[in-house]
Amino acid sequence: MMPGGRMNPKQMKAMMKRMGITQDEIEDVTEVIIRTRNKEIVFKDAAVTVMTVQGQKTYQVVGTPQERAPTKGTELREEKAGVPEEDVKLVMSQTGCTAAEARKALEETDGAPAEAILKIMASR
Repeated sequence: MMPGGRMNPKQMKAMMKRMGITQDEIEDVTEVIIRTRNKEIVFKDAAVTVMTVQGQKTYQVVGTPQERAPTKGTELREEKAGVPEEDVKLVMSQTGCTAAEARKALEETDGAPAEAILKIMASR
């Protein structure tokens, strides 16, 4: 609770600005989907707000959720995506290996960059 009672919205916004907190509404949101292994949670009428505090972004979704079974092909897209490109670049930068070597090491270590780096370093 704030000392001195209630704070009007203008005062609250000024205080948040002094603390380095920004809050923005994302316009024209048509749908928000949260995917888990077993289900999807869909917000058709969502209002999404982004709050940035010390460089960290937090998304707030407000609306009516509906649960449904996972959309077909979701698992396929995840498998096709394979190893993230940033992990390949990290392994390459730490070991000096080629992209193909980095990708192979990451696949062999189930996508663990640290283990892939150690694996490549040990083989040299």
